[in-house]
Amino acid sequence: MSSLPSQDLEFKAAEERRRLHGSVVELKSRVRDRLGIKNNTRNNFGLAAGAASFVGLISGYVLAGIFVHHKRPQ
Repeated sequence: MSSLPSQDLEFKAAEERRRLHGSVVELKSRVRDRLGIKNNTRNNFGLAAGAASFVGLISGYVLAGIFVHHKRPQ
């Protein structure tokens, strides 16, 4: 058996839980900062604008293709 009293073990366990909780909160914050859409868009605005315009162009072309009927030559 352990030579440490149960109160000391409970105190150490509580301290470890607090430390782990702090580490998890810090990790979540860092991940949110690194992978956040707002930050990434702000940092790479040109790329985001280009991608959005490309998607808009392609979807417009597809949508127009659905509604426009071409006569086939016979």
